[in-house]
Amino acid sequence: MTTLEGAVVLVTGGNRGIGKAIVDDLLTRGVRKIYATARTPQPSTDPRVVTLPLEVTDPASIEALVAAAPDVTVLINNAGSVSPDTYLDVPLEAIREVFEINFFGPLNLTRAFVPVIERNGGGHILNAHSALTWVSWHGAYAATKAALWSQSNALRVELLDRGIGVTGLHMGYVDTDMVRAVEAAKENPASIAKAALDGIEAGAYEVLADDTAKWAKAAVAGDLSAVYPQLQS
Repeated sequence: MTTLEGAVVLVTGGNRGIGKAIVDDLLTRGVRKIYATARTPQPSTDPRVVTLPLEVTDPASIEALVAAAPDVTVLINNAGSVSPDTYLDVPLEAIREVFEINFFGPLNLTRAFVPVIERNGGGHILNAHSALTWVSWHGAYAATKAALWSQSNALRVELLDRGIGVTGLHMGYVDTDMVRAVEAAKENPASIAKAALDGIEAGAYEVLADDTAKWAKAAVAGDLSAVYPQLQS
């Protein structure tokens, strides 16, 4: 288990949406410092929050972040991007780009900060997945989350003896700018943030933060036609 009281936490994509909700919740848990990153970071009114620039696909940006945040004990890989809802009618470069952001971005941050967390006595990594880890909607976005799930599972084992836990966060639609155009029920970002941070403190391997995530994981063991009704004859 990882206590967040006194922790130094890095949250990617920490200026809005779920990331902002995570930052706000962290401030109620006695953390010592929060590094909140964004492509264009906005200053915080709380002195415990240090906003820093980050482009997750740029090695130089990650290197600069490591130099600016040498005291991190908890890494929250939250930054991500959506993709077109098709594999066929989109340039292949667009599919590669979402993998660079959603899969290689968290991997590069993890590779950079594992030595930092280790030097600081151990800690935790949380990766933001999705209910789409287990359901292939919205094109390559779902594939990136399935791949990140596999990455998290492998890293959890690899880091087992290095004092660093790994939690995967899964959820359905959340009321953020990313899914503004989606006309479906959406969860409150604050509820997802609370579930995520409770999971870190409990040492949970996975957090199924809402009913959609619970349904999606359970559906993997069932017939495909139950998940994709278009296949029903």
